[in-house]
Amino acid sequence: MIQEYGYVVKTDEQFAWVHTERKSTCGQCAAQKGCGTNVFSKVLGNKHTELKAINSANAEVGDTVVLGLRESVLLKSAFIMYMLPLILMFIFAFLTQIFSNAYGHETSQLWIGMFSVAGLLLGFAYARYFAKMHQADANYHPVVLRKSTLTEQFSITHTQEV
Repeated sequence: MIQEYGYVVKTDEQFAWVHTERKSTCGQCAAQKGCGTNVFSKVLGNKHTELKAINSANAEVGDTVVLGLRESVLLKSAFIMYMLPLILMFIFAFLTQIFSNAYGHETSQLWIGMFSVAGLLLGFAYARYFAKMHQADANYHPVVLRKSTLTEQFSITHTQEV
């Protein structure tokens, strides 16, 4: 399970809205000074995100909490959102080329481009459909695992950086 720290900014009967800070992993890399990503992360600074999480720990506004999300959910969602549209784009371009050659027509690059964009858009449409279908599914929401203390958060964060 992937865990992240945050603090609760709003609650209702079932959910808590948790404010988290996105962290860069650049502090753990040996090539810090020569890396462009490290420069961008320092210039742009840390970003904040507010997540809607199932409040299983009965956290209240102002509490520091530990959020959890299963790895399988993250991987499946990331694949559908990022990889599926690209895969469909390449499949549509490939099939356009194959079918045009099978019928003895010379395919222009315009047709291949148009069908590949159609595949990309179909992938994005499915990703949106997937997100709406799983919006109410509790398995796809982060969960407030427990309330946390600042000392716990500090010790875990600093042991990971060493």
